[in-house]
Amino acid sequence: MTTFRQASQWLVLLLAVAALAACGAAPDAGSAGSAPAGEQAGIDDAIIQEALPAGGEDAQARLAASPRHGEWAVVRTDAGDSVRVWVVYPERPDPAPVVLVVHEIFGLSHWVRAVADQLAAEGFIAIAPDLLTMQNIPVGADGAPDADAARAAIGQLQRADIHRQLLAVAEYGMSLPAATDRYGIVGYCWGGTVSFTHAIESPGLDAAVVYYGTSPATEELGAIQAPVLGLYGGNDARVNTTIAPAAEAMQALGKSFEYEIYVGAGHGFLRQQDGADGANLAATREAWPRTIAFFREHLEQ
Repeated sequence: MTTFRQASQWLVLLLAVAALAACGAAPDAGSAGSAPAGEQAGIDDAIIQEALPAGGEDAQARLAASPRHGEWAVVRTDAGDSVRVWVVYPERPDPAPVVLVVHEIFGLSHWVRAVADQLAAEGFIAIAPDLLTMQNIPVGADGAPDADAARAAIGQLQRADIHRQLLAVAEYGMSLPAATDRYGIVGYCWGGTVSFTHAIESPGLDAAVVYYGTSPATEELGAIQAPVLGLYGGNDARVNTTIAPAAEAMQALGKSFEYEIYVGAGHGFLRQQDGADGANLAATREAWPRTIAFFREHLEQ
C-alpha cells in the first residue's frame, strides 16, 4: 500500500478501536507486556491527530515539521492580474490529482496552508490560492495576513473575479508535470461558500467539498456538474438554514449533494478543534476521513 494512504488507514482502525472501547470493551489488566490504558490511549490519540489537519494553534509547528515539499508560486491570469499560491506536493511515484484549498474570511493563514499540507500527505497536489493577492493586505509579526484587514477586503471581492482566478489556478495546477487532469476544491467558512459556488462556475470541476459555507441560490444549482459534499457543525443555524433548500433542489435536478451535520460542533470546527467541549474534535475525526474518501472516489480515476 502506498505511503500516503497509511495515515488514513491508521485513523480508520483507531477510531474503530475507540468505538469498541466506548461500547464497554475493557482491557485485560493482567495481560503481561501490555501498556497501561492511559498510555496506550495517548499513543493512539497522537497517531490519530497526525492523520488530521492541524488545529489553529498547531498549524505553524506542523508546517515546520512537514517532510513534504511546499513552495510559493504566482499564477498570472488572462485578465492581467495574478494570484499568489502555496503549492504542496505529495510523496508518491505517479501523477496526482489537484485540490484547491480556499481560505476563510481571514485570508491565506498558516492554518489554511497546514490543511493543504495534510491534503498532500494524502496524495494530492494541494494548492491554496491567496484570493486577496491584489488587495495588498498587511501581514502581522507571524507572517500571516492581518485578520481585520483581510475581513474588510474580502467583502469587496467580485464573484466573477474570484472564479476566474480559481480557474486560472486550477489550470496551472493541472499543467504541472506531476499532476493529472482532474481537480477538486475544498473551502472553509467564506471559502466553503466559494467552493459550492465554484461548482456552478466551473463545468470542468470534478468534486467540491464545502465546510460550513452557505449554499448558493437554488435557481443557480442546475449548472452544477460535479458531485458536492457538505460538512457542517450542528450549532451553526446561520449556515445550516441554507442546506435543506439546496439539498431538495439538487435532488430534484438529479445532482449529487451529500451532507452531514455534526451534532454539538460549531462553525469553524476543523480549525477550532479544541472547542465545543470535544464536539469539534469529534466532528473533525469524522469529517476529514470522509473528505479524503470523497476526493479519492472522484479524482483518482
